[in-house]
Amino acid sequence: MRLLSSLLLIVCLVGCQRGGANDTGAVRQAVIDRLAKGGYNISGMDIQVASVKFSGEQADATISLTAKGQTGAPPMSLPYHLERQSGKWVVTGLAKGSTHGGAADPNTAPNPHGGAMPPAAAGTDNPHGGMPPAGGAMPSPKDLPPAKKK
Repeated sequence: MRLLSSLLLIVCLVGCQRGGANDTGAVRQAVIDRLAKGGYNISGMDIQVASVKFSGEQADATISLTAKGQTGAPPMSLPYHLERQSGKWVVTGLAKGSTHGGAADPNTAPNPHGGAMPPAAAGTDNPHGGMPPAGGAMPSPKDLPPAKKK
């Protein structure tokens, strides 16, 4: 009887440890919490865990999002990094080496047109090199060409 009790205790402890630690449902809930905190309409989305890699108290998950009722459109794939905090999974940011929505950081991406960006003007912090800043003053109405009559 003592052996059976010990074996039952070991099985219960192993089952309890695995129940929350490597649970894709808990990862999904962490992502839902993160999106809800960001103001997204969670009730209008289908949120699936496409893949998850657990590594102790950390995990990298790829989440697949589609609009509810949307057919034929490819899902949006989001790679998240999570950590266990106070017994539950919490999204801490993007997975390492990934970009949100597949878009590259424009400050580190190579120029797709070849060549290099013009250098920044001395004494400025214009991140776009020698290109003028966006915006600026509107032209005077007298400097505009005449409008064509319809």
